Amino acid sequence: MKVKDKIPKLRFPEFNGIWKEKFLKKIAEKVNDKNKVNEFYNVLTNSAIQGIVNQTDYFNKEIANKNNLSGYYIVRENDFVYNPRISVSAPVGPIKRNNCETGVMSPLYTIFRFSENNLSFLEQYFATKFWHKYMYSIANYGARYDRMSITNSDFFRMKLSIPSLSEQQKTASFLTAVDDKIQQLTKKKNLLGQYKKGVMQKVFKQEIRFNDDEGNDFPEWEEKKLGDIASRITIKNKESRVVFVLTNSARKGVVSQHDYFDKAIANQNNLEGYYVVKVDDFVYNPRISSFAPVGPIKRNKLKEGVMSPLYTVFHINAENLDFFEFFFNTTGWHKYINSIANIGARYDRINITNDDFLKMPISLPCKSEQQKIADFLIATDKKIELVNTQLEKTQSFKKGLLQQMFV
Repeated sequence: MKVKDKIPKLRFPEFNGIWKEKFLKKIAEKVNDKNKVNEFYNVLTNSAIQGIVNQTDYFNKEIANKNNLSGYYIVRENDFVYNPRISVSAPVGPIKRNNCETGVMSPLYTIFRFSENNLSFLEQYFATKFWHKYMYSIANYGARYDRMSITNSDFFRMKLSIPSLSEQQKTASFLTAVDDKIQQLTKKKNLLGQYKKGVMQKVFKQEIRFNDDEGNDFPEWEEKKLGDIASRITIKNKESRVVFVLTNSARKGVVSQHDYFDKAIANQNNLEGYYVVKVDDFVYNPRISSFAPVGPIKRNKLKEGVMSPLYTVFHINAENLDFFEFFFNTTGWHKYINSIANIGARYDRINITNDDFLKMPISLPCKSEQQKIADFLIATDKKIELVNTQLEKTQSFKKGLLQQMFV
């Protein structure tokens, strides 16, 4: 490594000189303490995104046998853990600091403990990619495709560039402040999302009502069937006129199929049997998931495209489509779908007839109250989007800092 490569691009002005390279084995020791008498039962796991967390909470079930943890390593607070399992977000596996209480971890992990260094600085260092090149150079590529195979001796020969303790402390304090901002924005975004979800359920259950501009009550809501206000779209893509293929994602809504799957799923030469979906048409995807237990209904806000005939496409004959878009993002219509679903269908797909689907009951307020409801929820969405933009900018800022403040 050249001298200039041992000096970070971004640095506090009171510090100068090169950062010293040190072998990991010189500044950390491997943790080999086994849970010999099953003393600890708090089983931990190392997630690339969430860090070190309780295994049961992470997987929503117990993975390890609580009666046979004697071969597991004891992991104490501030120990560091390397997980050799690779993923998109951790291409050489993550190294995370344990901020939980003492627990145990599988011997598949490598656990190590630092002394005489700022742990927050080292935690930030392992959030960079500066150590990845070394890991690639020593990995055994004959190993499992989803796991790095590295010996302990090779792992502890990793070189880290380390500044003075005072520079470590100042760098860590600054980056921790940025992390605190990210956590605050994340919490604010989540709270706004929960608030919106709760308000939507109460609005469409009519537990919360709006008043007109004079403060008077609006009329009572009317009971309608979906078929009274909507018509099914069955226009086929004759001669494959439209080649833009859409899909309906429970999380992202109606999106480009190619972009969503990162490849073309449909046969571009045989789209004649697909339905033409115009902007503002609604699409029901009968495929169920934990996020959409009866399948999602989403509005096409992208552009004209085509969709598989497995979807139910319909157009709502109303002025305020925002109101209906919000309604279908609640669970208010789920009970009806469950009541008519064919239980003998594929386990991952709701099976209902189009006639039954269009008999879905919907309670509708007058047009003016529909507008009030839509305006309120749109304003809430804008607040969430503003916080999300701030969060993304701060995360991008942090990413840039990591690249420039370490070597």
